Amino acid sequence: MTNSNAKGMIPLSVVIITYNESLNIMRCIQSVKSVATDILIVDSGSTDNTVALAKEAGVRVVYHPFEGHIEQKNFAITQAVYPHILSLDADEALDEEAANAIKQCLQNWDADGYTINRLNHYCGRFIRHGAWYPDVKLRLWDSRKGQWAGINPHDCFAMQPSATIKHLPGHILHYSYNTITEHREKIHYFSSIAAKAYYEKGKRSNRVKIILHPISRFMRDYILRAGFMDGRHGWIIARLSAKEVYLKYEQLLKLQKADN
Repeated sequence: MTNSNAKGMIPLSVVIITYNESLNIMRCIQSVKSVATDILIVDSGSTDNTVALAKEAGVRVVYHPFEGHIEQKNFAITQAVYPHILSLDADEALDEEAANAIKQCLQNWDADGYTINRLNHYCGRFIRHGAWYPDVKLRLWDSRKGQWAGINPHDCFAMQPSATIKHLPGHILHYSYNTITEHREKIHYFSSIAAKAYYEKGKRSNRVKIILHPISRFMRDYILRAGFMDGRHGWIIARLSAKEVYLKYEQLLKLQKADN
């Protein structure tokens, strides 16, 4: 899928990884049409109509088995047509201000990468405090200047040390969770992946970490970063974030004991 880029405009590949994202994918695709020369979806075997919707929208779809968030996104880079890439998750979308800012970048690309604030939508409202805002993300970059890194499932794009990075106005809108139950289920999933990744990297847990790290996370997110300003939603987010930390270190300790 291509748009009619203006003369002198750098062509941009938008890459999106998916798995059963039929509720989100069209919103994501529609939000990038005005900036994308190439839109690529890397799907890991969706059983809903994610792929059908994407193809109907004229988007390229490539299948690749899921080996991890970092691995999947690095594979997606290799399938992009152009080296300048915007990477979004399927439950994300550009707002109009961010789309316009990216258009200007494509006419005058003067950095190696660009960060954008992410605004998270949680159970019916946008969250504007705590650890979830401004939630700065590096998502627009020259793919020759870095690669995806981090610890699964919390990936991040790591630029070369000499790379230049600028910040763009606007937001990536992240439609995270529609219900608290959905959030609770996801923290069990994420904590399990994170514990395994920590173990493989040689990180270790103990009873002190299991107690102190969740407390520290809650105090940071709810008090120091003013999560309380988001009312009940801020309380729930901070509490569940602390629980995810607790589960991660608890499961890491179990992995250690199982290996003894």
